[in-house]
Amino acid sequence: MERLINIDNGGTLTDIVVASGTDFTFTKTLTTPVDLSQCLFDAMTKASAQLFGDANLAELLHSTQHIRYSSTQGTNALVQRKGPMIGLITDDPSLPGALGTSVDTAGLFLDLIGARVGIIAAEGAPEDLAQQFVAEINRLTTAGAERLVVASLSAEREHLFKRTMLKNFPRHLLGSVPILFSREFASDTSRQRQVWSGILNSFLHPTVERFLYSAEHRLRAYKVKNPLLIYRNDGASSRVAKSVALKTYSSGPRGGLEGTRALAEAYGLDNVLMIDVGGTTTDVGAVANSTIAVDRRGSIQGVDISYEMSDVRSTGVGGSSIIAVHDGEITVGPESVGAAPGPACFGFGGTSATITDVNLLLGVLDPATYLNGEMALDAARSRAVIAKTVADPLGISLEEALIRMEASYSSHLARSFADLVSPTGETTVAAFGGGGPMNACSAARIAGAHRVLVPRLAAVFSAYGISFSDIAQSYETSVTGFSAAEVAAVRTSMQADAGKDMFQEGHDLSECELDWSTIVEDEEEILTLKATFRLPHPTIASGVPAAASAAVAAGARQVRSTSTQIDSVAVYQLDDQKPGATAAGPAIVEGPFFTARVPLGWTLTVSTAGDLQLADTL
Repeated sequence: MERLINIDNGGTLTDIVVASGTDFTFTKTLTTPVDLSQCLFDAMTKASAQLFGDANLAELLHSTQHIRYSSTQGTNALVQRKGPMIGLITDDPSLPGALGTSVDTAGLFLDLIGARVGIIAAEGAPEDLAQQFVAEINRLTTAGAERLVVASLSAEREHLFKRTMLKNFPRHLLGSVPILFSREFASDTSRQRQVWSGILNSFLHPTVERFLYSAEHRLRAYKVKNPLLIYRNDGASSRVAKSVALKTYSSGPRGGLEGTRALAEAYGLDNVLMIDVGGTTTDVGAVANSTIAVDRRGSIQGVDISYEMSDVRSTGVGGSSIIAVHDGEITVGPESVGAAPGPACFGFGGTSATITDVNLLLGVLDPATYLNGEMALDAARSRAVIAKTVADPLGISLEEALIRMEASYSSHLARSFADLVSPTGETTVAAFGGGGPMNACSAARIAGAHRVLVPRLAAVFSAYGISFSDIAQSYETSVTGFSAAEVAAVRTSMQADAGKDMFQEGHDLSECELDWSTIVEDEEEILTLKATFRLPHPTIASGVPAAASAAVAAGARQVRSTSTQIDSVAVYQLDDQKPGATAAGPAIVEGPFFTARVPLGWTLTVSTAGDLQLADTL
């Protein structure tokens, strides 16, 4: 039996789904930010215990065809601006200004590069230009640049600078500064997109690289037959050595979108909006008529890049986002406590309040059953932190602070997707991630959406969505003005590249699908090729049984609804309900590794697949 392991590494928790035919085993573990390979192996070890009764990582790995891995580390690093200082060297004095023509690009340029810009003369003898180049490298690295991007007026000039770099700064020397050459990194008709792609990749690269090669090294100790695959933001996977850091940005949300598309097809929904609420960020994307919107030239935080991306946006609001008071107002994020120290209630020394702490004190979360009972939550720590950081500064009671914090968080969450909700009310919000189901209904009501769908696998849904990916590589070449013979030669060369790359992925090109196309962009004709090796994909049972039945409550929970009122709320175990089971809010639904809050005025129905369908009746 050959399994497929899918892993989604978040800022606070790491999710794993092990697929074998139609069977799925899944679990979660705390992310270990100091060594991300540790939580990868922790997750796989926990999954092996579920599969075999006792932990047996070696048996799991030896029965696995591929491990597909996705990470929000790059996304979180950029949101929080945690990465290396970048320097830019160019012979085009107008380029720095051209890279910051909007509020978004100007802000990002200031944060990532700032004053670390070196200008080289546009003309001159090669030896003089090379000397200037070396001088700028020394000046910028002395000024603190840890990685450099070179963006020249021509490919020939970049080749000169690359030869100079290799001669004066050999890569084998300790302390040599990584240098990326923009024209070599990305093929594009837009110079600004091309250079920004190089800058962003340089910023993300060390965050991703350290973990991936550490993980591969640890896997080799188990003599794993196939290399670790990286799940990319274009929906495909490839081995570490054939991937670039920029394509890992927002890759987890692409997995969520693929899963959302499967939900839309299973339930016949035309307009589905995903909100994937993790620890640090909420990722938002849309599926219309079973189609994921894709930009051939994607955008990251308002900055256009050279690579294809799905239209997903990330905002700094999540289950571990810090809720604080600034200038007399409650603020939410973008700073996050992450997995270390985590929310105050985790008991790891956290001194900032989060929505997880709020939901614990409101009574939404049961301290004994969080993460399927694998982590006990400490309400006393949450109470002390919220009193100190929110209630006391505002001069209000703890109870009032909880209600205001929840309202502020729900409003922030609603703002992350409200503009995408159809004014006709036909939008369904697919809420997942560890924090999605808890506040999805309250946020949806604020945003004007009346239906929420929480998949049974909500807590690991982006990891589940990776199950729909295949192994693929893409190529493109400008053939503007080429003769038929020249185009044929380019096709032969591109197919040869695909054959080499897919062989390195472990598959012969004859086993792959080849998708050729010609597109026109900025008056240039571009020949594209995508080579794909198909992997098995799961299916979702569709619909809801015609016969409805009353959901069976497992107990009740005392949940605060206002600063002065506490309600006795029914608690339903999702996996104990029959398909077609229904109930009315207020209610709490406990699913595998998640808790969903169903407010007053909402109804719940359990689908054939065991998913939770919620409708606002007010």
